[in-house]
Amino acid sequence: MRRTGFFWDESCFWHSGGNYALTFPVGGLVQPLAAGGLPESPETKRRLKNLLDVTGLIRDLHPQSAAPATRADLERVHPADFLDRFKDTSDAGGGELGLRTPFGKGGYEIAAQSAGLAVGALQAVLKGELDNAYALSRPPGHHCLPDWPNGFCLLANIGIAIEAARAAGLAKKVAVVDWDVHHGNGTEAIFLSDPNVLTISIHQEHNYPLDTGDIEDIGEGEGKGANMNIPLPPGAGHHTYLEAMERLILPKLDAFEPEVIIVACGFDASAFDPLARMMCTSDTFRQMTRLLMSAADRMCDGRVLMVHEGGYSEAHVPFCGHAVLQEMSGSAIDAPDPLANALEIRQPNARMRAHYSDYLTELVGYFGLT
Repeated sequence: MRRTGFFWDESCFWHSGGNYALTFPVGGLVQPLAAGGLPESPETKRRLKNLLDVTGLIRDLHPQSAAPATRADLERVHPADFLDRFKDTSDAGGGELGLRTPFGKGGYEIAAQSAGLAVGALQAVLKGELDNAYALSRPPGHHCLPDWPNGFCLLANIGIAIEAARAAGLAKKVAVVDWDVHHGNGTEAIFLSDPNVLTISIHQEHNYPLDTGDIEDIGEGEGKGANMNIPLPPGAGHHTYLEAMERLILPKLDAFEPEVIIVACGFDASAFDPLARMMCTSDTFRQMTRLLMSAADRMCDGRVLMVHEGGYSEAHVPFCGHAVLQEMSGSAIDAPDPLANALEIRQPNARMRAHYSDYLTELVGYFGLT
């Protein structure tokens, strides 16, 4: 058993979206949905927490909250004028400052709380208080640019946590592995010129954002070579994700030698997600976690932080998250995935898997990995 922290806060479930139907603003010919709002709702996260309670896995974790990120924490990543606009709009009843990022009154404080969970979890791991940790952050953060919220993300949770840890002298070299199905453009942009933060994103090609995430984007200036994008074609599935982890992600991490590995842990590569077309299973996330934990044991004393990002299937996300947390903690408490058999049957056939494998071989050569 490992000492696995589970950082969560009820207030994060109270963040509210705006007048959207899926990802389309309501109006004109776009009718409101019965449920209303964006697919980024509290239900996927709340149901994950509920499943942990019902199975009893929560008793094998170390559940806790954390203080909200401070203004000083936020200003290491976000300009003061953006934070002022965000706070003023939030106090006035809410609104929208970027693209698909609506928030209600108090949205600023909830976003700061979400970032604070990542800050507190990372520092607890780096101080040795926990072996690893999971931050159930909401709203998510990996699309947020320093001065522009984007794609449900109001503050750059992982970027804020990294800079807070470095300011406290707790770490110098940090690796971020983003397996959310959408490209982690915000985290990439924040650290694009930083040689001490390795950013890796494995995502469905040109899903969201449409114009980022290409393999040619490897970093800039001193950070050249410290960014790696792995865009996958739709439908790549379980075996391709694991092969990409073994042939691309782990060798890149080994060469970088981070002091801690942070995962932008989205579950929207699930085959049941409404915003993507991948075929991952809860076991995909379990096995990726297992591979990453083994690598972390080898290179950074097992220090791993998972920060929750996307994932919009209310039925399937809880089982994906439970599998990850069971693997992180070493608990014997399982939550069998009721969709597992159907997903196994629907995986790409041998011919398609060989096609995807050939594509990964090309990427191995492009990135100079062996």
